[in-house]
Amino acid sequence: MQELSKTGREWWDHFQELLEDQIDFPSEYLFKFIVPSSNLDDLRSVFGRHPVVVRASSRGNYTSVTVRMEMHSSDEVIAVYSAAAEVDDVISL
Repeated sequence: MQELSKTGREWWDHFQELLEDQIDFPSEYLFKFIVPSSNLDDLRSVFGRHPVVVRASSRGNYTSVTVRMEMHSSDEVIAVYSAAAEVDDVISL
C-alpha cells in the first residue's frame, strides 16, 4: 500500500514510465483506494460523475473505493492520483 502524500518526484517519474511502457492509451484504468469513512465524500469528489464502488470495513472506520475510468494518457492517471492525494489519509492500493 502506498500513502500518496509520502511519495517523491522520483517515484512519480518511475510510475509514469511504467504506465507508458505497460498500457496502451486510451485504456480503462482501475483505481483503488482506502480512506477513512469520514473522508469518503472528499475522495468521491475526485471522480466526478464516474461510478464509484465503495465497501465499508467491518467496523465502518474505513472504506475501500474502486473506480474504473477511461484514461487517455499517463498524465491523466497521474492527475487522478494527485487529486486523490489531497484527501486526508487516503491510501492507494
